[in-house]
Amino acid sequence: MKHVRGPLCTVDVGERTAETETIDDVLESFLGGRALGTKLAHDRIPFDADPLGADNRLYFATGPLQHSTMSFTGRMSATSVSPLTDGLLSSNAGGFLSRNFTGTGYSAVEITGASDDLVIVHVTDDGVEFEDVPNLEEATVPETCDYIEDEHGLESEHTVVVGPAGENRVRFASIMTSEERAFGRGGLGAVLGSKNVKAITFDGDSTNEVEIPQVQMEIHGEAAQVDHPMKESGTTSVTEYANMVEALPTRYFSELSFEGASDIGGDAVAEKKYKKGTCSACAFACKLPTKDEERGVVTEGPEYETVMAFGSNSGVDDVVDVMQSNKLCDELGLDTISAGDAVAAYLASEDEFGNAELIHDLVEKIAYREDVGDTLAEGIDAFHDELGVENWTAKGMEFPAHDGRTLNGQGLAFATSNRGADHMYAEFYPYEYPLVDQDDAFEKDGLEGKPPKLVELENLNAIKDSGVLCKFSRDFVTPERLEQLLDADYEELLELGGTVVSLERHFNNQRGFDRDDDTVPYEIPDFETGLEEYYAERGWNDDGTVPAERFEGGQSGGATPADD
Repeated sequence: MKHVRGPLCTVDVGERTAETETIDDVLESFLGGRALGTKLAHDRIPFDADPLGADNRLYFATGPLQHSTMSFTGRMSATSVSPLTDGLLSSNAGGFLSRNFTGTGYSAVEITGASDDLVIVHVTDDGVEFEDVPNLEEATVPETCDYIEDEHGLESEHTVVVGPAGENRVRFASIMTSEERAFGRGGLGAVLGSKNVKAITFDGDSTNEVEIPQVQMEIHGEAAQVDHPMKESGTTSVTEYANMVEALPTRYFSELSFEGASDIGGDAVAEKKYKKGTCSACAFACKLPTKDEERGVVTEGPEYETVMAFGSNSGVDDVVDVMQSNKLCDELGLDTISAGDAVAAYLASEDEFGNAELIHDLVEKIAYREDVGDTLAEGIDAFHDELGVENWTAKGMEFPAHDGRTLNGQGLAFATSNRGADHMYAEFYPYEYPLVDQDDAFEKDGLEGKPPKLVELENLNAIKDSGVLCKFSRDFVTPERLEQLLDADYEELLELGGTVVSLERHFNNQRGFDRDDDTVPYEIPDFETGLEEYYAERGWNDDGTVPAERFEGGQSGGATPADD
């Protein structure tokens, strides 16, 4: 099996030390990216660690495919205990960071401890340096990136940065890279902020060689030549269709379609796009640099989930208003989905849907924890009773679009996801709209035949997140091609993916997670039967826990791939 190469670099920001250690045995079994981060986190983070405490650790890792020149490989993974869900969580981001990270020569970088002073950590192939930056307290992401470029000559694609939201420990703060790309879900920005780390830079010329098969060039060529709606309008290309089939959350989830969908959807966003945007080495170029000359709004996006959160779910039908919300979240370091849903919850409580001025004010208040923003910054699971609104979360995480009340398989996927209400954990929705060939599609209603497919998709996405491979490669990287790229049988890869999912679940079980947490705030036909079938397919206990013998030895044991 192809795998990432290089030692682990552990950076203790409290002690201001950096150490390296060889982890070849782990790399050989755990590929890279999310699998590597999950294995290290499972074995090295105390099961009872406070997500915002010094004992929590944060892992950055690339995969073997970041050593290719193939499209869909401009991504990398981050893993830690989430301050939003209180469980183990991996998030990944696109942009141009990953290949600068590989240049350091490390397979993974582990951040632990907590600094007394605000600091930037500089990681290179020559070692690690620490720079106190009290002048950057509550600086925005662009301000921080400008400082790093001016002082160190490193552009934003060499950096991960937290904005004021991360410093202020907003529970859904993101880690930003390339200024406008986000490790978005789960609040990993708050983890970095709790360690008093404003930014980390990665630079070097010590990339370890990983030979990738020539099939990469076939995939790259097809990505360059294909005519695809995402090349014009990114993920917003699905907006009007989701609206038509009633899977577009609207006015804080009280409705399933939005009368203004066409004003904020794919065509509306495409009209504001002023150039092509992409990630490292990718010819698919599905990103969305947008601007509105009249109002002076320039941003990247919004993507579909942001259109939902700050558009339909907030009752806003002006695409420029949604662009401005997107811009503020990027600058302040906020996950647009959780931030938009939190704002929508407040709008519902105050009957203020559509008030764009209030929305933009609330985003800033959340980032700085001012007034009601301090309440909203805790997340819907924490504040819903106080505001008198329904708790639209799963495992504490706010919901994206692709509503499970219409797409029932995606609803089950929201419930089983170790990451909480995240549409990319299993990515079941394409099979129910459908956005795949009819022979592979499922009916939207019910769960018949869906749990085995859900397990396969969760396992497959764990491999993609470990490769690391963009999810939009779905139409290009077939199982046969994935086998060639990673030099492993498809079933072997799915087995490793299942191990990753079970490691996450096992860690979370030690923190008290069980079947009671595998739920959604609405009814799905035959939900309990579907959940039982899912557990059986995974070989888990009926209470949603991983059998004790699966990873014998706990955190000191050597967990190895197990059959799911």
